Formats: sequence, structure tokens, C-alpha cells
Amino acid sequence: MADSVLYEVTDGLATITINRPDAMNAMNTEAKVALRDAVQAAGEDTAVRAVLLTAAGNRAFCVGQDLKEHIGNLASDRETGTSLTMSTVADHYNPIVRAITEMPKPVVAGVNGVAAGAGFGFALAADFRVVADTASFNTSFAGVALTADSGVSWTLPRLIGASRASDLLLFPRSLKAQEAYDLGIANRVVPADALAAEAAAVARTLADGPTVAYAAIKASLAYGASHSLSDTLEKEDALQTMAGASEDHGIAVQAFLAKEPPRYLGR
Repeated sequence: MADSVLYEVTDGLATITINRPDAMNAMNTEAKVALRDAVQAAGEDTAVRAVLLTAAGNRAFCVGQDLKEHIGNLASDRETGTSLTMSTVADHYNPIVRAITEMPKPVVAGVNGVAAGAGFGFALAADFRVVADTASFNTSFAGVALTADSGVSWTLPRLIGASRASDLLLFPRSLKAQEAYDLGIANRVVPADALAAEAAAVARTLADGPTVAYAAIKASLAYGASHSLSDTLEKEDALQTMAGASEDHGIAVQAFLAKEPPRYLGR
């Protein structure tokens, strides 16, 4: 894994850290490849039961595309008559967001600072967002004459509604942590100096939880977002059957009867 993204697995919890603090964790090509590989590895590793996605420093979670690299790539495209620069959406951003949203385990975003553009998209793709009170969000895309990517046009309106999403995309602005919480973007806002510990604690709780049930919850929410009630009821039936057959369900029932906390195995 490149130094621009750090990857560590401890007792079922994978911690992925975007590590370009001097560049406000902007995504150059190396970082995009490394982040894509890291989230895909976490999704495929059966030993990983939850993921914490966070960033180094205290200024930014991720400000999206590294515009210094981007402008050079655009100039190269003009000289060669190609359009390779914008292939980064298909090659990097889309696989990152798919890996986060589709992995059968929960993902927590620890948002330590500015989350803008693709960085906003990565945070929205997570299942739970713990946000520092000094952090902020910005769609940013229209500000550089671009449209939404990194799944923002799908995730944002589902969290805050189409009208508010349209407002934030057409008129980009800095959305402070408290407003993000009020809108439903942030799940929890904590003091900046408590962010690392709180995000890790939330992720650890999920890593120690019933992994099969969490996977089913993610799958049912994603399915229900684009299917009818009737189809969703059938999907819930299938997923509940799967969860009910898990070892963790048996452990939970026995622990409930014994009035003891369950110790899940993640299977």
C-alpha cells in the first residue's frame, strides 16, 4: 500500500487512513489507486468485520481531486487530443464508492476536517459518520464547472431530500458540522480532540457485532432505496432467513436468555 493511504487490521477492524495532510488529503493518482485497493481489500478480507475510514491531520478529511495534478493532466490531454483525465471517475472514484457501499460489513467515516467533492462522496458512502465539530462539507463540483461524482447524486438526496441536494450542488457552500447533523448527514458530532477516539470506538463496536446481520441491514437498505414495497418485503424475508441461520443469531438468543452480553463470532 502506498504511503498516501495507510491500511491496518486489528482484531477484525480495518482502519484506512488517507495520508496526505500537507495537501489537505487531496486525491492524486497514487492516493486514488491506494484508496481503491485498500477498500477493496477490506471488503474481500473475511477477517475484517468493520472498516474505519479516516484521514491524517486535523484540517481535512479529503478535499477531493488534487487540482494541481488535475490541471497538468488536462493540459496533457489537450496536447495529445485525448480525454484520459476524466477516466479517473470510472477507474478510481466509482470503484471506491462501490467497494464502500457494497461490502458486507459496516463502514464508519471519521470526518476530521473538510470533506469536499469526492471526499464528501466517500463520507456519504459510509454507513455511519462521526464528525469533528470543526469539520465541514462542500459539494464543490459546480465551483470548478463539474457535475457530481463519487455517488453524491445518489447518496446526498437520499439523506437530505432532492430539493436540499439540488441546492447544495448548484450553489456549493461550506456546510458546518452542526448543520450537517441537523440535515442528517452527520450521525454524531464530537469535539475535534475526541474525534479519533469516538470514531474508533464506534467502529470497534461494529467490528465486535453480528457481522452477518449488519451485512443484511446494508443490503436491505440499498435494495429498498430502488425497489417497491412488495419487492422489498420479499428481500427482507430472504435476508432474515440468512441472518437467522447465522451462528451469531444463536449466540444472541442464548445470551438474551442467560441475561449475559453476547460475544459474537462474526458468522
